Amino acid sequence: MNKTELIDAMAADAGITKAAAKKALESFLGNVEGSLKKGGRVSLVGFGSWSVSRRNARDGRNPQTGATIKIAAKNARDSYQYDEERHRHIDRGHSRGVQ
Repeated sequence: MNKTELIDAMAADAGITKAAAKKALESFLGNVEGSLKKGGRVSLVGFGSWSVSRRNARDGRNPQTGATIKIAAKNARDSYQYDEERHRHIDRGHSRGVQ
């Protein structure tokens, strides 16, 4: 599903115009991005979560030449998808340490 299809589906499900659905989706995405830029974490129970982690500078290798290169430090976005099957397994008492 692409962004246009998502907007169409949101409009149909909520009984609102496509313009209102687009505005709601853009607001959602903007707020997620704003929270991540501030170093926050966004978590939607039953769906997934997003966060930012710091990647330290390190040495790497050019795969063609084998030469050592410097890789700069950076911030990277992390996303975690909700795994329904894993949570069903945990809910049945099968989490680590529980026999």
